[in-house]
Amino acid sequence: MLSSSIDSTWEGRGMWQQLAELGLDTREARFYVAVLSLGRTTVARAAQEAGVSRTSGYDLARRLLERGLLRTIDFGEDGRREDRSRSELTAADPSGLYEEIERRRALLDDLVPQLRAVQSTARARPKVRYLEGVAGIREALFETLGWPSPIRGIFSMKDLFVVPGEDALTEYVAGRREHGLTLRVVRSAERDVALRWPTSDADLRLARYAPEDYVFTMTTIIGEDRVAVISSREEGFAMMIESHEYAQTQTNLFEVLWKVSTPA
Repeated sequence: MLSSSIDSTWEGRGMWQQLAELGLDTREARFYVAVLSLGRTTVARAAQEAGVSRTSGYDLARRLLERGLLRTIDFGEDGRREDRSRSELTAADPSGLYEEIERRRALLDDLVPQLRAVQSTARARPKVRYLEGVAGIREALFETLGWPSPIRGIFSMKDLFVVPGEDALTEYVAGRREHGLTLRVVRSAERDVALRWPTSDADLRLARYAPEDYVFTMTTIIGEDRVAVISSREEGFAMMIESHEYAQTQTNLFEVLWKVSTPA
């Protein structure tokens, strides 16, 4: 093991933790300090001082040599540095840790922009979720309560009145009020529910009727960068599409429809 004075000194200064933060695990740190303290030593002697097995010592020495924190000194029979069986270790100047940090910084300077490019590509890639049945339709509808205001919608009220149902719609309106979420909605008169959900300041709703020739049996809710599509009970599904371009396209189409629609 490391001598108790060296071990206690390093513990007291928190140097084990500091070396760990530089990327050395505990055994690497202890082996490196053992070589530092011995000046010039064999792997076996450094391993004994560090409190690790000789086998582990060779592995630790290899790793620290690769990082430039240790060096080998090889001497043959005639004093030339050629007989690796008699090699000894010595520690590189601790200032080499600065060089390692600079190498890592240079690597990160090159790597971080590449990783950001991958991240941007992932963000730009559309995400589509398919939700089935009554539970899926309800989940899609209520998820839109977390979107930024305002939202736009093309609603088929008769179909929503069936699935997810009147109680769910009442709860949804209350949720919009609570979140301060304004809805501009276009509905087909043919698929509307009489005397329900008109334009209302209290309910944060502006409603219009589409031209008579346009009948919508599906509901579409358009957010800033997401679109929810809800089918009738007959097909029983919902889709959540996360795509800025798709949401913008649907927004533009909605605005064209809004202009030719009449106040409800």
